[in-house]
Amino acid sequence: MSLRSKVHSNGFSRNGRGHRESATTGLRRGELAAISRELKRETSLRVVAQEALASSERRYDLLVQRSDRMQAHLRRLSQEILSAHEEERKKISRELHDEIGQTLTAVNVKLSALKIQAADNTQGLKTRIASTQRLVERSMNSVHQFARRLRPPLLDDLGLIPALHSYMKDFTKRTRIPIHFAAFAGIERLDIDKRTVLYRVAQEALTNVAKHARASRVNLTIVKLRGDVYMDVQDDGRAFSVERALVPMRNQRLGLLGMRERVEMVGGSFTVESERNNGTLVRAQIPSGAGRRATRRAPIGSGS
Repeated sequence: MSLRSKVHSNGFSRNGRGHRESATTGLRRGELAAISRELKRETSLRVVAQEALASSERRYDLLVQRSDRMQAHLRRLSQEILSAHEEERKKISRELHDEIGQTLTAVNVKLSALKIQAADNTQGLKTRIASTQRLVERSMNSVHQFARRLRPPLLDDLGLIPALHSYMKDFTKRTRIPIHFAAFAGIERLDIDKRTVLYRVAQEALTNVAKHARASRVNLTIVKLRGDVYMDVQDDGRAFSVERALVPMRNQRLGLLGMRERVEMVGGSFTVESERNNGTLVRAQIPSGAGRRATRRAPIGSGS
């Protein structure tokens, strides 16, 4: 082969390799460009997804905040309703004592005077007057008892311990169920709202014992531990399922939610435990200080 042919042949070879290398480079550039476009697309999708997630989180936070505000509003409404009920009880109790009681007393005095004036009349008149007097006296006793149940004057005048003593004495007289009661004297230093809550919880718990427990005895204790006041009402009666008792139709019977609302209204916590062969324990825990602490709503207790 001549020198020119060799040069031509070598030049052709180099040009061929150049074309192949150029084609390979172009292919790689195309692949890199496609990968780059895919990365940009995925990055764009990720940014959109992140923005959507952030927007969803913001909406979730707003919903949580709105839910918290609504729960706080409902809690305030519940507290205001309970406070209004307590004030109304106090008002009705005062009116029963002051107005109706005075009226019945005046009627009784007039009947006594009439009885004296009718000394020369027939025995039948005296009998009717005496019977009327007994009826008025029974009415007065009923009014006073009703008033004490609405709002015991002892609670405002003498304190929680005398009020509980009076209520438990009447409870044992009606039900024949003895109550062992122990409380520390410092309980009377609690403000009237907290003492009222303790009285109402004890009243409702004992009412449940009388209606449903078939108990033979009850222990009611009030102690102070680490800055909190604990009131326990323990009976030895029949156990019940606390969860089933929380069904709305049953709430009206047991009043568990009402007791819990009262306790939480003053910054405390409320629990109920009911076990077979151990009876039922109702516990109210209330801070003894003047301030109210935040409480987390928890299940009332566990049933058997």
